[in-house]
Amino acid sequence: MSEFTTLEVVRAGALTTVQDLGRAGHAHLGVPRSGALDEPAHRLANRLVGNPEQAATLETTLTGCAVRVDRPVTVAVTGAPCPVRVGGRPAPWGAPIRLPAGARVDVGAAAHGVRSYLAFAGGVDAAPVLGSRATDVLSGLGPDPLADGAVLRLGPPTGAVPHLDAAPAPGPARELVLPLLLGPRDAWFTARALRTLGRAAYAVSPASNRIGLRTEGPALERAREGELPSEGMALGALQVPPDGRPVLFLHDHPTTGGYPVIGVVPERWLAAAAQAVPGTPVRFVPRRARSVAHV
Repeated sequence: MSEFTTLEVVRAGALTTVQDLGRAGHAHLGVPRSGALDEPAHRLANRLVGNPEQAATLETTLTGCAVRVDRPVTVAVTGAPCPVRVGGRPAPWGAPIRLPAGARVDVGAAAHGVRSYLAFAGGVDAAPVLGSRATDVLSGLGPDPLADGAVLRLGPPTGAVPHLDAAPAPGPARELVLPLLLGPRDAWFTARALRTLGRAAYAVSPASNRIGLRTEGPALERAREGELPSEGMALGALQVPPDGRPVLFLHDHPTTGGYPVIGVVPERWLAAAAQAVPGTPVRFVPRRARSVAHV
């Protein structure tokens, strides 16, 4: 018998990946940060099972996942609200759950939102790459997305499990209202485009993914033609491709790009963007730098 607790993937779901807080500090090498898209939910799941916040969890997408553990372990599910079942019986969401050896835990389809987080006491012990266990779907760094039948190892538990019935957590937003710090390329757009950006009704596109939240809505009119030489892209950058519809860069975004960035959404609002289902209304609130010191 292995000295480590392992989990077997029974149902991988639409997209389930291993995520932690990412591999910051490598953008100059062309490596994005990656990591959990809904960081508050990831951190909460870890706290519920006694882990440090950087421990690796499983991030599910829309349809959840199911795994079976070979030894007793404490787990917790946070993020997008969803049904949770252990051995076929209902179990709590947002609270520690003690699994017996051989138990199957099912994280169901998201009732609201997009991404749920399944944490295990000890964390998922995948091999780190550049100091992180996060799966980066753009570069391919980190563990592969989960597949049915895959087996993952867990680390040893490191902390006490809190005694509570349920942890309060905000639900996914029914409308995204995103502050936007204009620049560095807002001068590439007409005054009418800037008015449109602040007044128009956009919606989350079904083409959104871990790389970026794509929008549907009016195109932004350019004041300058052509494209830029490739330049650095920041997390939260709002890039405008040739079709004129903004794309909000999330954690697996490219580190460089040649389409103009009209503004940047502060990081604290990106978790809400990560949980926005297709069709969610999106409203941008553009501000100049001196007006967003409080965000």
